[in-house]
Amino acid sequence: MTLKSFVLAALLVGAVSASSRARAESVEEFYRGKTITIYIGTGESTNAVDSYARTIGRFIGQYIPGHPTVIVSNMPGAGGIKAANFIYGVAPQDGTVWGFITRGFLLAPLLGIPQVQFDPQELKWIGSPSRTVSVGAVWTQSTDVRTLQDAMKTEVVVGATSPNQDTGVFPVMLNKVIGTKFKVVVGYKSVGEVDLAMRRGELQGKIGFTWNSLNSGQTANWVKDKVVTVLVQLGLEKSPDVPSDIPLALDLARTPEDRAVLQVVCAPSATGYPSFMGPGVPADRLQAIREAYGQVMKDPEFVATLGRQGLDVNPIFAPDLEAIVKQIYTAPKEAVARARALLTDADGGN
Repeated sequence: MTLKSFVLAALLVGAVSASSRARAESVEEFYRGKTITIYIGTGESTNAVDSYARTIGRFIGQYIPGHPTVIVSNMPGAGGIKAANFIYGVAPQDGTVWGFITRGFLLAPLLGIPQVQFDPQELKWIGSPSRTVSVGAVWTQSTDVRTLQDAMKTEVVVGATSPNQDTGVFPVMLNKVIGTKFKVVVGYKSVGEVDLAMRRGELQGKIGFTWNSLNSGQTANWVKDKVVTVLVQLGLEKSPDVPSDIPLALDLARTPEDRAVLQVVCAPSATGYPSFMGPGVPADRLQAIREAYGQVMKDPEFVATLGRQGLDVNPIFAPDLEAIVKQIYTAPKEAVARARALLTDADGGN
């Protein structure tokens, strides 16, 4: 055997051996000594997405084989699109990166947002710690508007993190389809900053609160004390948690075509606070994370910790999230095209 042949044979044996070791590495062996980073797709805030993700990060490591360290980091930008792009195509696809992004990002590819470099149908869904519905509300002292019908007659200045996120999409779509007069101011780093702007009198409302967020943390008493007035529910069906006299936007649609467009926009509401990993995560590690997620949802201390923050635990698991995403991406093409056209043509007004 020549020297060259010997070297090639040795390299081949080494490669096969390394491949065998990699295949044989258990989930526990992989995660031992590792760090999992949970990326939140907004700026630091006191909202429910942030609170849920940070609380999960505190508890879940004990349920993952190998007990990795879990840290949480904020990655704001383009209404969650920056974080989704990163997790989908840049971050390691080895099970050490996990995303929590406010659910409006799910619509971005469907609506043709140019910055998008991810496909929600290929993401590996983990779960949502709770179910909720989006609502629109105004700061009571800043406006005389008390109903959605009032907002069809009187301009209301509302804040948004991005034109591509719930707080930007919802008011524009209500303007276009129902005839409200929301003036949308975009560019806030987080939904918490929108809340602060309402406190300061810069804004009169926000169309895209989640009901759970609005009734927890620093905003826990806003509805009860009438600091805000809730105008509309923005889900596919009325929530039993929201007062029954608050109308569902879908029910205000004037034509079947209008209703279909609103269904496209409101569909992600059913995902609650969705979390996911990248498309290339190995199946055994993904399963381990999903099982750990299921266990932490039943942890009494975890549930109690969230309860002290005014947050409930009513989880959605991976199969249901996958089904919701599939439903979103099989929406009628005509409704999707019209929604895209309306948002593309949007200027924040009617």
